[in-house]
Amino acid sequence: MMTIYPKLILDALATVRYPGTGKNLVEAGMVEDNIRIEGNKVSFSLIFEKPTDPFMKSVIKAAETAILTYVGEEVDIVGNISVKTVQQARPEVGKLLPQVKNIIAVSSGKGGVGKSTVAANLAVALARLGYKVGLLDADIFGPSMPKMFQVEDARPYAEMIDGRDMIIPIEKYGVKLLSIGFFVNPEQATLWRGGMASNALKQLIGDAAWGELDYFLIDLPPGTSDIHLTVVQTLAVTGAVVVSTPQQVALADARKGINMFTNDKVDVPILGLVENMAWFTPAELPQNRYYIFGKEGAKKLAEEMNVPLLGQIPIVQGICESGDAGKPIVLEDTISSQAFMNLAEELVRQTDKRNREKAPTRIVETHK
Repeated sequence: MMTIYPKLILDALATVRYPGTGKNLVEAGMVEDNIRIEGNKVSFSLIFEKPTDPFMKSVIKAAETAILTYVGEEVDIVGNISVKTVQQARPEVGKLLPQVKNIIAVSSGKGGVGKSTVAANLAVALARLGYKVGLLDADIFGPSMPKMFQVEDARPYAEMIDGRDMIIPIEKYGVKLLSIGFFVNPEQATLWRGGMASNALKQLIGDAAWGELDYFLIDLPPGTSDIHLTVVQTLAVTGAVVVSTPQQVALADARKGINMFTNDKVDVPILGLVENMAWFTPAELPQNRYYIFGKEGAKKLAEEMNVPLLGQIPIVQGICESGDAGKPIVLEDTISSQAFMNLAEELVRQTDKRNREKAPTRIVETHK
């Protein structure tokens, strides 16, 4: 008996074009991520703009044919594709996450600078300060939050809320967490087409019960990709935090990352830079600082680009060990945890400042 899994179905649906736009069904965001597979029986919903869509019947027929052609003739699909209209689907862009006060994108120009470690510890630090925090691991190429929070075996479930199937985030260390890694096999490399990855991400944002949050952190993939565009086009991002190490090569990429967010098309303010691996301090000599990757490179870049330096995080062996053990180092009492707590406090200050600048000024009339 053949094994059917969602990617085979999505690949088949990516061969079907919606006549109204010329885009394929996956790219057009018409496939709802509720593909159910029971043995050979496959069922899911297609999303159309209006219940009167003239192409509805022909598109459903084409989708059935594509699955039978590309996945296998034995697939039981005919009659199992249901229809939803946009009104029943997730809210439109800009209206997503109405109960979330601040949406923070955590980004880095290149991989290997500790962006995910910073995102995980920052989320836990904000929770320790008493804020309601959500963390979305949107790093489709290497989702690491399940390991960092020791929830690799977690499988989020869906619950019917207000007539919609909503994914319930995992909660750990006071943080609500969802990761692309919960939905893929951790042993296999994840190969995504752009449209599929963006759709999966939109579902983790818009079809999840995040509830009321003060801070919603999004751990983006390194570099620049269409995932970054999906996030800024789907959400009203409050601001971005860019993580770099002090080396010249990392700083060159951090500069590109800052430019990506501040260009006219994206227009997301930079809340600040984080200098990770700023220096090495051995546990037995806590006063000593060894500048392995160069001294204060990110601090200088922050001054040059006129963005705040949110914090400098030293290299301590425990940071990596804590991440691998699934307990972020900010939960311990070390110089690193203090650095992350200071970083969280500075982020709160910069976010508040940004929100004050953005708020419309009200003219108060004084009556004599």
